[in-house]
Amino acid sequence: MPELPEVETVRRGLAPVMEGAVFRRVELRRPDLRFPLPAGFANRLIGASIEALDRRGKYLTARLSTGEILVMHLGMSGRFTVTADSIKKPGRFHAAQNCAQKHDHVIFHMAGAHPAVITYNDPRRFGFMDLAAVADLEKCKHFKGMGPEPLSNQFSAASLNAALKGKSTPIKAALLDQRIVAGLGNIYVCEALYRSRISPRRKAGSVAGKRGERLCVEIVSVLRDAIEAGGSSLRDFASAEGELGYFQHRFDVYDREGEACRQCANPISRVVQAGRSTFFCSRCQR
Repeated sequence: MPELPEVETVRRGLAPVMEGAVFRRVELRRPDLRFPLPAGFANRLIGASIEALDRRGKYLTARLSTGEILVMHLGMSGRFTVTADSIKKPGRFHAAQNCAQKHDHVIFHMAGAHPAVITYNDPRRFGFMDLAAVADLEKCKHFKGMGPEPLSNQFSAASLNAALKGKSTPIKAALLDQRIVAGLGNIYVCEALYRSRISPRRKAGSVAGKRGERLCVEIVSVLRDAIEAGGSSLRDFASAEGELGYFQHRFDVYDREGEACRQCANPISRVVQAGRSTFFCSRCQR
């Protein structure tokens, strides 16, 4: 599933053609994605302008002139593709393979300074779209109880230590809890724990003091590095320009079982925690 850096990469690709633009036409190729689309979905979008395109955790949010927020989640295989002559591709990443058109489920025809067609393609249909009132956004089912954004001023060593205090679950599992910090997933939790030299098996409540400070710094660092690289292209992720991210070539531990640790040459280990693969160096991480 795309994590924060992948979703942020998509947001940055969509922003030039969505912010300030108006939904001229909305094509719905089916009535549902993972869940049924909201009642009157197309009609509630047509004619509305997008005042801002933001991200909350792993979600994209488009604030509309109608007082509603368009909430979008990519699921496992969802991607947006922008077709617009005025938008240039970054040209830094390998080109992605084209998705079959039969999986084009929602198409936005945008009018504005950069007219564009934005196609949502999702072979597995684990993604979804919803509409929520702007005033009730943080209280809606998608965001209620969600933790702070790790790249915001609300995230700090103090806030992380407070959220982890007293927790006996492994730190790996705790960091995957969106109530602790928003947007983290399996890839970047593994990488952040490696960079901060913390064992994924350590009890979350014991990650305090200097460990907590180090972890906070490395969470932010790994996310910023991944965003700069355009995210990680594992299986289905691609940016809005149809490009693949490059951060997977910089993984220190994720998906490197048996390979040498970059610091000590010890083989990278893999264990299963709560049904998810965890990659780490048993020598460097304590």
